[in-house]
Amino acid sequence: MIRGLRLAVLYLAASLGANAAVAQDLSAYLTGEMRGLVIHATPVAASSLPYLHVDETEGTLSDYAGRYVVLNFWATWCAPCREEMPSLQNLQNALGGEDFAVVTLATGRNPPQAIRRFFEEIGVETLTQYRDINQQIAREMGVFGLPITVILNPEGQEVARLRGDAHWDSPEALALIEALMAGGEG
Repeated sequence: MIRGLRLAVLYLAASLGANAAVAQDLSAYLTGEMRGLVIHATPVAASSLPYLHVDETEGTLSDYAGRYVVLNFWATWCAPCREEMPSLQNLQNALGGEDFAVVTLATGRNPPQAIRRFFEEIGVETLTQYRDINQQIAREMGVFGLPITVILNPEGQEVARLRGDAHWDSPEALALIEALMAGGEG
């Protein structure tokens, strides 16, 4: 109940333009590998273009409306992505549910069989295996270089971005994401 109340307060604050205050409140959490996370003063629209599921059906980021999303752009050939992916799996295991999801989006030339093999080799079993065909979502969202991770709010807007890999299951990352979900309160 308290968590729901905190989220309701966050939505109200966002609608009143208080995002800069939330970003300032989160500055205390920008430690360790999270110190490179850029929190936007104003949310940025995320792409509405489709991606492909494993079964070749289309989905969009709006499928995650109502949840915070850690959206990771990666590729099978990316060595830092290989290092980072298990921590994203751990983050999903720790926080995933009705309010939060980790979404992985392979961008560029990543055939489905290569994605499956990549996940099998590193022991990732439950993360999404979505494909960004022709890098259309990455281009629209200004993703240059990999990995890039963006955090989307429940309205589907980008509120933060990190260039490069990180340990998303670190105490600093977990604390930051939990604080963001709680409205930036410490």
